[in-house]
Amino acid sequence: MKKLIMAIGVAGLGVVSSAQIGDVQLKGRLGECLARMIERHVEGTDVDYITAPFLEKTERRYWWQSEFWGKYMHSAVPYLAYSNSPKLRASVDRGIERMLSSQEPCGYIGNYPDELRCGEGWDVWGMKYTMMGLLHYYDGQRAAGGGQRALNACRKLCDYIIGEIGPGGRRNRELWQTGNWSGYASSSILEPVVWLYKRTKDRKYLDFAAYIVKGMTEPKDGPRLLDMALKGVSVADRNDPGYNMNGEWSYVCKKGRSKAYEMMSCYQGFLEYFEVTGRKDLFEAAVKTGEDIIKEEVNLAGGCASSEAWFHGARKQHLPYERLQETCVTTTWMRFCEKLLDMTGDSRWADQIERTFYNSYLAAMKADGSEFAGYTPLSGNRWHGQHHCFMHTDCCTANGPRGFLCFLKKLFRVKDGAAEFNFYASALAKGELSDGRKVAFDMYSLYPRSEKARIVSHTENVGTVPLKLRIPAWSTNTVVKLNGKELPGVKGGTYFTLEHEWKLGDVVEIEFAMPVVAHKVSHHVAFTRGPVLLARDSRFGDGDMTEPFRWREIEDGKFTENFNAVRTPSGEMWMAFSATLPVGTHHENPEAALPTTVNFCDYASAGNRWERDNYYRTWFPVEFGPAD
Repeated sequence: MKKLIMAIGVAGLGVVSSAQIGDVQLKGRLGECLARMIERHVEGTDVDYITAPFLEKTERRYWWQSEFWGKYMHSAVPYLAYSNSPKLRASVDRGIERMLSSQEPCGYIGNYPDELRCGEGWDVWGMKYTMMGLLHYYDGQRAAGGGQRALNACRKLCDYIIGEIGPGGRRNRELWQTGNWSGYASSSILEPVVWLYKRTKDRKYLDFAAYIVKGMTEPKDGPRLLDMALKGVSVADRNDPGYNMNGEWSYVCKKGRSKAYEMMSCYQGFLEYFEVTGRKDLFEAAVKTGEDIIKEEVNLAGGCASSEAWFHGARKQHLPYERLQETCVTTTWMRFCEKLLDMTGDSRWADQIERTFYNSYLAAMKADGSEFAGYTPLSGNRWHGQHHCFMHTDCCTANGPRGFLCFLKKLFRVKDGAAEFNFYASALAKGELSDGRKVAFDMYSLYPRSEKARIVSHTENVGTVPLKLRIPAWSTNTVVKLNGKELPGVKGGTYFTLEHEWKLGDVVEIEFAMPVVAHKVSHHVAFTRGPVLLARDSRFGDGDMTEPFRWREIEDGKFTENFNAVRTPSGEMWMAFSATLPVGTHHENPEAALPTTVNFCDYASAGNRWERDNYYRTWFPVEFGPAD
C-alpha cells in the first residue's frame, strides 16, 4: 500500500487526460442499449416534474425529492455531449433556469421549510446533489465560455451551508450530526465541495472540506470512516456494539454504519480530498475499504448489499436475502471503482467495473431503457422500482444512467502519453495526448458473447504511441496479435502494452480464454463464463430449476467443459448456452441417473421481460452425500 501511494504521488494526479465523452461512440448491441436509455430515460425525464419540489418547498416528512435533479444532471450533461440531442439540450437548459430561479437570497436551494433545514432529514444530501448538478452544467458549458451563473449559484449554496452548519454555524450543530446513517449521508457532500474548490481555488471551500473530513474521522459517534478502515474492520462490521439492524427504523437510519451507497459516496469524497491535500491516510482508507468490499461483499454478478446494507454478502449470495443489489449501490460501486482506477492505474478496478456492468447493472435496466429496477435478486423476477417521496420516480431509476457512464468513459482513454482500452465492445474511439498528438481506433467485437476483439488503427504520422490493453484477471491464457504476429508476455490481471508506430490499417487481434467455471458456496453451485454470470430462465422450459446438482460428478467429470454456445431462442436474450449436467438426486433407475441437458443465458438477459411468469435462477442446490 505504501509503495502504491508513493507511486501515485499528488502532483501526478492531474496527468489523466481521458477522452471526452463524445470521443467514444459505441456500436452494436451496447450502442443500441445506450441509445435506448438516452432516448427513453434521460431525454424522457420530465425536468419540470423533478424541479417542481424546489419551487414549491413543501417537504415535511424528511423525504429526498431534492436528489433527483442533481442525479439527472450528472448523466444528462455528459449524454448531451455524446448524443448532441436538441431535445436533451432544451431539457438541461430549462432545468437549470428553473433551479436558478428557485434559489433564495440566502443561497438555499432545496425543498424544506427553514425550520427543518440542515436537520434530521435528507436536506444536506439533497444539496449535495444540487451542487453536483450545478457543477456538471458548469463543466459542460465551460468550453463554450458559459455556465458562470451555475457556478455562482453553487458557490452561494455552499456558502449557505457553511453559514448554517459549518464551524460556528447558526444551527448550532455539526454537519455529521445531520441526516442519517451516523452522518454518512450529509458527510458525502465532501465530494462536490472539493469539486467546487478545484474549480474556484477559493480557500474557504478547502477549509470547509477539512472541517467535513474532521467530522467524518474523529467523533466517536460519527462516521468513523478512517480508523475502522485502517484497522481492517470489514464494512459489514462497523456498527457499534449492540446495534440491531432489526430495530426501530428511526434508530437504524440514525445510528447505522452499514449503509452501502452512502458509505461509498463518502470515500469518493476522501479520494477527491486526497488529490488536493495529499492526505495519504484517507487514500489508504478508501483503497482498503474497496478491497474489503471485493472480498466480503461483491457477488458473482458484481453486485452487493441486502436491504441497501453490507452483510458479508459474498459468502451468503446463494441464499434468498431480501432486496439484493440495490441499483443505487451498483452504480455507486462502479463510480467508486472508476475513481480508484483513475488514481491507481490498477486494472483490478476495471475488472470490477466490467463484471458489475455486464451483470447486475445491465440486469437492472429495463430492456427498452426506460427505467431501472430498484433491486435485482440473483434468483427470482425483475420488477419495477418503488415510487419514492410521493413522486412517480425513485432513487434507483434516477441513479441508473450514471452507471453506464463509468463503462463509457473508461472504455478508451489517453493517459500519461499512452492510449488505453479497458473494455471491449464495438466502438469508434479517439483521443488527444497531452502533447497534442491525436490517436483513433476502430474496435469490432461481440465480447463477452465472443472471445475475440479486433482493433484497427485509424492513427498515422504521430510516431510511437503505446497502446495498453487490459487483460482481465479471469483470462489466464490470452493471445494478442499485431498484424498477424503473436506477441509474448501477455498476462491476466495486468495491462499489456504495445509499443508501436501506428499506421493506418494496423490490426490488433485479441482472443481471451473464457472457460465456464463452477463456483461452490455452502452446497450450492453457480457458473460463470468470462465476466458473465450464467442463469437458467423459465423461457427455456427445460425442467425444474430447483432440482439439485450432483456436485461430485461436476468435480470429477469436468462437466463445465460441456457448455456450448447455442442460438438464442429470441432477441430478448443476448447469450445462450446448452450444457449436459448431472442434475437430480434420484438414482433408482437408469433414466434418472443420466445427465440432463439444460440451458443457460447471461444473467443480464435472465428475467428481462419483467413479467411474473418469467423467472430465473443463478445458484443451484447441490446434493448432500454420506461424507457430508
